[in-house]
Amino acid sequence: MALAIRRFPDPILKRPTHPVERVDAAVRKLVEQMAATMCAHPRCVGLAAPQVGSTLRIAVMDSSRNPKVAESRGLIILVNPHVTAAEGAVLQREGCLSIPDFTGNVQRAARVRIRAHDQDGQLQEFWLEGFEAIIAQHEIDHLDGKLFLDRVANLKTDVFRRRTSL
Repeated sequence: MALAIRRFPDPILKRPTHPVERVDAAVRKLVEQMAATMCAHPRCVGLAAPQVGSTLRIAVMDSSRNPKVAESRGLIILVNPHVTAAEGAVLQREGCLSIPDFTGNVQRAARVRIRAHDQDGQLQEFWLEGFEAIIAQHEIDHLDGKLFLDRVANLKTDVFRRRTSL
């Protein structure tokens, strides 16, 4: 079942999330609903819990949903994720279901090491590169109460009105 997307300026989008204490049936159900919600939006490659009204530190992502991506890990579940290392820099245009009318140029690390639990509560640590690294950083920002608009260098020159609606 797809969940409703919270849109800016909903205050939940600017609040840091709370760590998941234990991965239980309720957490697994939320993860499943978040993945279904992401899939219900054709251009969506990632979703963080605050975007669906939850204050838990959970995100889902799947870069294979972008037809321009040649290589992908597929669906990645991030419970209590943190970036533990970052390398390089890349400037890329980003969009967000919670800010559907705008995109913006955002500088991010080109490669990141992520430490997170999966949907079974197993701790994992892995490197992401390129588009997957950008998605992970964007979703972790949501979990920290930040939006891509908080990361653009200049709101006048680096934010653009979308030509098509999400």
